[in-house]
Amino acid sequence: MRIDTGTGTVGINIPTRDLLWQAVTDRLARGDGFALATVNLDHLVKLRHDRAFARAYAGQDFVVADGRPIVWLSRLSRQPVELMPGSDLILPMARIAAKKDWPIALLGSTDAALAGAAEALAAQVPGLRVLHCFAPPMGFDPEGDAAATALQAIEASGARLCFLALGAPKQEILALRGRTLAPSVGFVSIGAGLDFLSGHQRRAPKLMRALALEWLWRALSSPKRLLPRYLACFAILPGLILQAWRQRRAR
Repeated sequence: MRIDTGTGTVGINIPTRDLLWQAVTDRLARGDGFALATVNLDHLVKLRHDRAFARAYAGQDFVVADGRPIVWLSRLSRQPVELMPGSDLILPMARIAAKKDWPIALLGSTDAALAGAAEALAAQVPGLRVLHCFAPPMGFDPEGDAAATALQAIEASGARLCFLALGAPKQEILALRGRTLAPSVGFVSIGAGLDFLSGHQRRAPKLMRALALEWLWRALSSPKRLLPRYLACFAILPGLILQAWRQRRAR
């Protein structure tokens, strides 16, 4: 499935979880890294106005669907994809890493959240090795010298998989730089996933997620910050529906 953002085209190139697990395993087994992004409506809004973000997305090796609207649009276009939020990728990928004895790194959020996430991962994924944790300071620039140093440190640590919890667009921009500065590492952009894992943020209850109402839970938790964001997401839906319908007819 491909989506025109106005600054380029985003292609969801990994439609199912099974294909993602296989693609990740194949890459890391060869000694190659990757950059993985999880596209949602908020990203599509940002991509319309942020060319650096658009360039970063164009350089991602794997793109999966994060958010029910993306899944519904894929079904409308007759190119169905599975729902794969970044937060839901952490434990399955950590289990793959543990099985293969591939160490991991955590980057983003705060020192306390990273420590809590590392502890939670160790408890839930026996044999997993967390070799490197780094919580960037305020004002961290993913295109700056400090980011280059951070990526080189991850590569030097021996980690093969790195979860990036910086939020968009910082994490996707950093992941793209990682393809050059840490070429043996797989970078997975997971937003607030480590905060959820550590308990520093509370995720929507499973029932609300099942009813596709996680957005409402988040909006009510921080209305001043998130309600304008979700209104912008709703505003682009009609155009996305029209795109999906045209793709359906073309097929």
